[in-house]
Amino acid sequence: MNLAERLIVLRNGPGRFSTFSGLIGSSRIVERAVESGNRKLIRPSLDEVKDHMNRRPNNNHQKKAAPPDQTNAENFYYMKQMQAKTPMVFVMKDGETLEGVIEWYDKTCLKVNRDGHPNLLIFKPNIKYMYKAGSE
Repeated sequence: MNLAERLIVLRNGPGRFSTFSGLIGSSRIVERAVESGNRKLIRPSLDEVKDHMNRRPNNNHQKKAAPPDQTNAENFYYMKQMQAKTPMVFVMKDGETLEGVIEWYDKTCLKVNRDGHPNLLIFKPNIKYMYKAGSE
């Protein structure tokens, strides 16, 4: 039994033989062995590999999306107070307080209706904070 046959016997185990063809060259053995039935090489098909790659999320390396610039919470609050005609207190940056009901609003200002006083157009940057009139 030559060296190539011994390698096949050791690899397959005693009593299990495989057919082989080998070339013996300058200190190099090239061997091709046919595997026995229970040691068959199992390789996935190319379609299975492609399906697996497509199912894997590819955005692991991407950054998260930035949050939206506007949440519309301010607009929702104004709409709620306008529909309920809630009396509001506005505290201005200079400390002055104004009372009234919000009639309408836009990006830069609020129109406030007041009883017994003139209606006002208030610029939003001049408002320090506001609250409902009954919640002092």
